[in-house]
Amino acid sequence: MTAMKTSNTGVRRPADLARAHGLSTQTVRNYERDGVLPSAERSSSGYRRFTEVHAKALSAYLALIPGHGHAASGEIMRAVNRGEIDTALCAIDRSHALLQRDRETLDAVEVAVAVLIGTERRPQTRKAVPISALAHRLGVRPATLRKWERAGILQPARDPATRYRAYSPDDVRDAELAHLLRRGGYRLDHIAGVLRRVRDAGGTEPLAASLRQWRERLTERGRAMLTGAARLADYLDIGSGPTVPPR
Repeated sequence: MTAMKTSNTGVRRPADLARAHGLSTQTVRNYERDGVLPSAERSSSGYRRFTEVHAKALSAYLALIPGHGHAASGEIMRAVNRGEIDTALCAIDRSHALLQRDRETLDAVEVAVAVLIGTERRPQTRKAVPISALAHRLGVRPATLRKWERAGILQPARDPATRYRAYSPDDVRDAELAHLLRRGGYRLDHIAGVLRRVRDAGGTEPLAASLRQWRERLTERGRAMLTGAARLADYLDIGSGPTVPPR
């Protein structure tokens, strides 16, 4: 494929592009240097001559960032500027797949937390239980619980006299949530992250509010991807004219 092309229509200075987007002039120069913007022609005195194509490229890149992040957005723009549209689309697909995975994870966690909130509201003993009792309750082997502990999922205390593990009611809650997520196919490192959120939130009910905020952020990310796609399409539509030779 040929590289993204530019024309001399609507020549702009770096400062013009920077001002329009609240950026510094050096940032715009850096974007061109890094390949996020296509190469600019130079005037006889050596100054960069940006065009409407560069303005569209900058608008596309800045719109992609909220949905895809800086690294993926840079990858997308560099691929487009090289004329490797399929490569750019693959990067976009990866971001959408990651968003879908995050949505599925959130769905699973919300279900699990709802179950555990119901469990927490029932009267229960505050007595700690040994590893054998917890393993029997979950239908797993004690070795599984020890593996979860090594992965950072469980943090049981030790009985001062016997040094045996003693699982508090909060530990039991964490183990039940881990068991639900594990059955859903989630990796141990991911489950450990979820349990950290539970502990940091002070329990499952505060976590439920955190999960609502998480869903709002996923929605914002999805909408940002739509905006980024529209700006990128505008850039692809305008990228015509004589090719700027590489520096």
